[in-house]
Amino acid sequence: MTLSVYERVLGADIETLAPELRSYFSGGHGVGVGAGVFDVADCRVALLRPLLAYLARQRILFPEFARNVPFEILNTPTSEGGLDAVRVFHLPGRDRPLEDTMRVIDGRLHDFMGRRRGFEVRMVLSIAEGVLTMRSDRQWIRVLGTRLRIPQLATVSVTESWRDEHQHVDVRLRTPVLGDWFRYSGEFTYSYGDPKA
Repeated sequence: MTLSVYERVLGADIETLAPELRSYFSGGHGVGVGAGVFDVADCRVALLRPLLAYLARQRILFPEFARNVPFEILNTPTSEGGLDAVRVFHLPGRDRPLEDTMRVIDGRLHDFMGRRRGFEVRMVLSIAEGVLTMRSDRQWIRVLGTRLRIPQLATVSVTESWRDEHQHVDVRLRTPVLGDWFRYSGEFTYSYGDPKA
């Protein structure tokens, strides 16, 4: 059985996840599809919205503020052992797709974001009381084919938990001065099987 990117980083610690989460984070299942609703999906700092409008075109973030946002996710294992993800947020008046690819580099999880995967974030994984937390500790951008390390402009945190018969995800971007300035949080259901089949 092929190990997932999460299993390769967590090792035996993956067994301490809530049982309902293990299937999502384990390998060998193929393509996975999910759907749910985000209670909140927003950028709270109006000053940053022009930048996020640009990042929306790159399929990294988006500038809107909305509640009760339906969404879908499609996770596809890659031939190189990574995991491609496409999330589509059905915001009022338009859809916003976000794309990324997870890969393991030197035993650490790296997330390559955007249509061209040009923004790279290294994530530190930890599990407490069955809940998985991923937090960024380094960032890079790719310019003209060159990978450049940049200062950590914001801390990215992802919390995955299980409660009330649903998987819950809470994603936040934070800086010390602005606090949590971008967030999406909600619940979804998930299953395996190629939707195109």
